Amino acid sequence: MRKLLFGAALVMSAPAINAQVTAPMEDVNKVVDLTLDSLGKAETARVPAGSSRKGDNPVLFLVGNSTMRNGTLGNGNNGQWGWGFYAHAFFDENRITVENQALGGTSSRTFYNRLWPDVRKGLRKGDWVIISIGHNDNGPYDSGRARASIPGIGNDSLPVTIKETGVKETVYTYGEYLRRYINDCKAVGANAILMSLTPRDAYDDNGKIVRVDKTFGLWARQVAQQENVPFVDLNERSAAKLDSYGPWKEKYHFYTDHIHTSRFGAMMNARSAAEGIAESDDPKLAALKAMMVNVALPTVDVEREEGKPVVFITGDSTVKNEDSNPDGMWGWGSQAYTVFDQKKITCVNCAKAGRSTRTYLNEGRWDKVYNSLKKGDYVLIQFGHNDIGPIDKQKMRGTIACTKDTSHVYKLEGSGQYEVVYSFGWYLKKFIQDVREKGATPILVSLTPRNEWPGGKIERRNDTYGKWYREVVAETGVEFVDVHNISADYLDRKGQKKAKAYYNHDHTHTSFKGAQLNAKSVAKGLKDIRSSLAEYLK
Repeated sequence: MRKLLFGAALVMSAPAINAQVTAPMEDVNKVVDLTLDSLGKAETARVPAGSSRKGDNPVLFLVGNSTMRNGTLGNGNNGQWGWGFYAHAFFDENRITVENQALGGTSSRTFYNRLWPDVRKGLRKGDWVIISIGHNDNGPYDSGRARASIPGIGNDSLPVTIKETGVKETVYTYGEYLRRYINDCKAVGANAILMSLTPRDAYDDNGKIVRVDKTFGLWARQVAQQENVPFVDLNERSAAKLDSYGPWKEKYHFYTDHIHTSRFGAMMNARSAAEGIAESDDPKLAALKAMMVNVALPTVDVEREEGKPVVFITGDSTVKNEDSNPDGMWGWGSQAYTVFDQKKITCVNCAKAGRSTRTYLNEGRWDKVYNSLKKGDYVLIQFGHNDIGPIDKQKMRGTIACTKDTSHVYKLEGSGQYEVVYSFGWYLKKFIQDVREKGATPILVSLTPRNEWPGGKIERRNDTYGKWYREVVAETGVEFVDVHNISADYLDRKGQKKAKAYYNHDHTHTSFKGAQLNAKSVAKGLKDIRSSLAEYLK
């Protein structure tokens, strides 16, 4: 019996089929990907190799498995996404196009035998091919999925007859299949790039994400050195990010199992791949690097002054509106400096009208705040007005009405695209965790009250959003400023007739006077809870 190391776990292999050939690696993932069985259907969904080419521009081909292109259609209808779906965002489409030719269920062996011939036909001189494959290079050599390659990078081979079909085939090592991809690229003047595998949702005994630096990662690196082609350690780059996130955040980068990524995980892996190319000192990548875009993290434009923290204010139109016409609509964020001392702290209003927690995240607005945070900063988080309403129709900004860590895959009306939508509380918890991860302080702020007066008292939402805010507070221990009730108490004392002066246009949006009221309520709330942010008030 031979011992094989996969990730951090030592597993005992089955007896070798041939005394001269290493036994196949055990399938420790225990995930059956049937995509390859739908090859005919998959071929109708994958574009013909090279068909995206614009004029004489090069094409960047992606070769991989379900971690690169998930499912037969690759459209996220199961809540899982491969990183190849997002790779195009990092390349100038007017200079190079990206074709995701990956297919779930394939190994280095099965992709080379069944899919690579068509990809090879589309290759031209000057093209690029990223090869990141290996998750399925395990299991039997000659039965079942019959997709295993021989472990290692040697020249071993094994003739087999597939038990179920009678098909005869010669199986090679993982390294040999990589060499064949590379040599086929070189034969037409194309450029191959080897990348290690995406990490799995698995921790080692030290509480770190399991690496493949002793198996597939090592072998890909060794072959890259042998063949003098670039290598990007995608596994290490993404694993290091997952380690920094902590368990709760790490988990939602995967969906339904421990291999396949959610949209969050796929976007992270795509960025890791792009960063790996952009930051490489390999001169052979210079031409490809010249065609890259969007590699730098998007951030908020803020002028920092030494010794002054920044308070980022996030939310919807009740926080940021037109904020210009004296008789128009105003968000309270525009009046931040009426309560905060500008000499002590910098206020940045990052809110946007019409946004819910979900759309604020989906549009990349939250990422800009997250990427801009530094230790000692603050983030005020106030959403809710737009989290109500349809999830998959009309404005499609609604969230699931609860605080549980629940989600559901929705098909969006009109576009036909799929999205995993989470609960209102989940989005708040994500924002809170993200801020803490950066060493900054998150502060949850309840939504502003509306100018509705059932029973002669201003409307309160303490049985819905108020309840959900408090549940998130109880779960996370985040600081909480209850602007909803602070402002509502004040307006109740004023009465319905006088309260009209605090609103403009409708029952939700505030006038200049209303914006100043809500800013004062934020200040009062910070003092009431004795927040450290209160030290920066006037």
